[in-house]
Amino acid sequence: MSYRILVAEDDRGLNQGIRLALQKEGIEFLCAYTLKDAKASWQDNQPDMLLLDVNFPDGSGFDFLRDVRKSSDIPVLMITANDLESDEVTGLTLGADDYIIKPFSLMALRARVENIRRRAQKPAQQIYEEGGFCFDFEKLEFYAGAQQIQLSVPEQKLLKLFVTHPGQTLTRDQLVDKIWTDGMEYVDENALSVTISRLRKKLSVCGREHPVHTVYGIGYVWKLPD
Repeated sequence: MSYRILVAEDDRGLNQGIRLALQKEGIEFLCAYTLKDAKASWQDNQPDMLLLDVNFPDGSGFDFLRDVRKSSDIPVLMITANDLESDEVTGLTLGADDYIIKPFSLMALRARVENIRRRAQKPAQQIYEEGGFCFDFEKLEFYAGAQQIQLSVPEQKLLKLFVTHPGQTLTRDQLVDKIWTDGMEYVDENALSVTISRLRKKLSVCGREHPVHTVYGIGYVWKLPD
């Protein structure tokens, strides 16, 4: 079965260049030059990855991303000519996996796409051992060095999201959606902050440095010390 990538980019030359740069056996490309075409292709073909421009003659890619995230968690890479931090924050907050700014090299794009694809296809990790930490999510045993730590269910879910997405910025909205999935219509906005704070404290036993870093205005990232 082929891996389908929908390239939604109104610049026809760039759209074609992207497909040529990423072309390899086992990948099928769907092209769209307008949001209308992108939405139709999304509905009809159910792609495995979306490369999405921000600005279209008939609307905003952000609006399309918002609609996609209502029903799907497929990898999304945003493409834009807007070198604005606010645009990057908007894209990540709405659920984009990565962001690249025009002009960019096709080699850089290919590396980002392959990285996103590897992350998406990586099987769920049951045991994590790195940086002096050992987390067994099957046995529910968690160690920071030689010290065993006790984690609540939300803390366990949060920790697993971090260690299965190392180096990837996870937005507050993404974390809330993944952790509190019991159908609650309202979640106190402080719930995530409190859970993060408690997890950091438990990972910092014996003076250890915790790997949960704040990405201001967006969310958090799991990054071990160099």
